[in-house]
Amino acid sequence: MGNANVSNVTIRPEEAEFFAGLARDWWNPKGPMASLHQVNPVRLAFIRDAIDAHWPDARGALRPLGGKSALDIGCGAGLVCEPLARLGADVTGVDAAGENVSAAAAHAEAMGLDIRYMAGEVGSLDIGTFDLVTSVEVIEHVADKPAFLRDVAARLAPDGLLVMSTPNRTAASRVLLVGAAEAVGYVPKGTHHWEDFVTPEELEALLAEVGLTVTAKRGIAWRPGKGLHLSEVMSLNYILSARRA
Repeated sequence: MGNANVSNVTIRPEEAEFFAGLARDWWNPKGPMASLHQVNPVRLAFIRDAIDAHWPDARGALRPLGGKSALDIGCGAGLVCEPLARLGADVTGVDAAGENVSAAAAHAEAMGLDIRYMAGEVGSLDIGTFDLVTSVEVIEHVADKPAFLRDVAARLAPDGLLVMSTPNRTAASRVLLVGAAEAVGYVPKGTHHWEDFVTPEELEALLAEVGLTVTAKRGIAWRPGKGLHLSEVMSLNYILSARRA
């Protein structure tokens, strides 16, 4: 599905450039993307629960995505793609920054994983549909969110599962995710623009407009002694699953 106005859909060019500059360090758990390594297991726990709920026959299987296709939109250097491949999926990762795709492909090859990586906007790539579509921490970097979600929905197979995560737009996230996190170096300066964050209610409404209904929703919270964890508290960050209405 092409899009005549791709420039409005896209990850803004300066954002793609920003993350591309981090590509070589993406897989360093103590590097500038350390926060991603810390949140990734929490996201993956939700994704696994969503897979088990969506495909109950595969519940408890080591490779519940065997025979299924998965697409990660805004894949970065592959932190979600590689676990999906290990769960048995035929994985495609798409990212606006070519440097990220190169870093992802090199890492996957080193790990012995066969993952297809492509640079570009998901709306401009003729890649068909997928059983599972994931897009984590991407929509807050997108200029035209409704157009982006139309492209996301177009990539989802009729009986497919979508998982998305993103920061919430709250007073707490403005202080902690943008101000404090950048001040202490938890995320690189310029990572987050609070005004572009989307609330769960807004995202649910935007998904409904493209024919998708939310099936589960959890917060990703932090507290001393427990660290990052799935929670009912959504004031900082949340993750949801959706399917066709």
